[in-house]
Amino acid sequence: MALNYIWAAFFLIGFIVALCKAIFLGQTGLMSDMMSGMFDSAKTGFEVSLGLTGVMTLWLGIMKIGEKAGVISVFSKAVAPFFRTLFRGIPKGHPAYGSVMMNLSANMLGLDNAATPLGLKAMGDLQELNPEKETVSDAQVMFLVLNTAGITLIPTTVIAMRQTIAMQQHVVNFNAADIFLPTLIATFIAFTAGMIVVAIYQRIDLFKLPVLAFFGGFCGLIALLHFTLSRLPAEQMQQTVGAIGAGFIMLIVILFIAAGTLKKQKVFDNFIEGAKEGFQVAVRIVPYLVGMLIAISVFRTSGCMDYLVNGVGHLVALCGFNTDFVPVLPQAFMKPLSGSGARGLMVDVMKNYGVASFQGKLSAIIQGTTETTFYVLAVYFGSVGIKNTRGALACGLIADAVGLIAAIVVGYMFFH
Repeated sequence: MALNYIWAAFFLIGFIVALCKAIFLGQTGLMSDMMSGMFDSAKTGFEVSLGLTGVMTLWLGIMKIGEKAGVISVFSKAVAPFFRTLFRGIPKGHPAYGSVMMNLSANMLGLDNAATPLGLKAMGDLQELNPEKETVSDAQVMFLVLNTAGITLIPTTVIAMRQTIAMQQHVVNFNAADIFLPTLIATFIAFTAGMIVVAIYQRIDLFKLPVLAFFGGFCGLIALLHFTLSRLPAEQMQQTVGAIGAGFIMLIVILFIAAGTLKKQKVFDNFIEGAKEGFQVAVRIVPYLVGMLIAISVFRTSGCMDYLVNGVGHLVALCGFNTDFVPVLPQAFMKPLSGSGARGLMVDVMKNYGVASFQGKLSAIIQGTTETTFYVLAVYFGSVGIKNTRGALACGLIADAVGLIAAIVVGYMFFH
């Protein structure tokens, strides 16, 4: 229900603001810009869904091989103690545990193309256990929030883009990977906040051994990664993290196929069976994604986003705080709405202020920390036909807000 109100508000607020600008400021071309933006966003939504079809077909085919070979079941048993605490209503040994784990693992490694189809697979598995098909279950709420506030171990794409821009700006001795540890800390805080918010909402006790062991182990992993990767030169670190990501993907593919072959299964037939599901899921996403993108376009084109950013900057100045972070706020507000839009704003900040500036570094941290909550909600819930999202959106946005604040604070601690 909340998503319906927000979607309508994007249109109504954007239209009223544009109408006032046309009447009182003479900006008569704004309505045409809004209309063009809607059509462009509709086209973008379709193209994104169409582009996702191939990736969905690939990954759901691979997942079907792993499922029939029993590998997913092994993954499920490995993470069951931790996930049983967080995800209610999932039977012991259910394939959903493995699907959720693989999605979160892909997010940790910054593998966007792999994370989305794996997330859709996980949402489909959770939907099978959902007694009310149009209303989101507790397990689906937890999964969505952990996905949108997911930990990013290695912000591979952001590091690569920073290195490219630094070369264009002729920055000498530039370390594109210097945002690695700040991003990891900020995204871990966002993940923890998301988990706590949903646990409070669903009255889940987090003070249990599996959860405490996870946090202890992850803190140890952060320390190990920092010790190992932060000592490498920027170029070598990019190659290393790229190899880790690619190696993870190929290991999963080979493991699934090898397991199926050893069990004398028809792995190609299993792949085709899963691939057909991938095409159907990608088609179902189209209306949900187009609907969300056109609403965001109207709100942004009307100038409402600029008003929001300037208002926050004014309030911060009145409170006597440093306002050096304000130029990055458009990207921060855009990230929950559009990943590509936020990426474009990040590049804009780096070009205007310099990739080595405080604003440029903070922009990179934010890009690697927060997630496109509205996009994920529209795509994941749309793929299984959920209409009543209950508290999923509110919990996701709270985690985003905590992640944003954490990114700003960590950015000041490391670079200001």
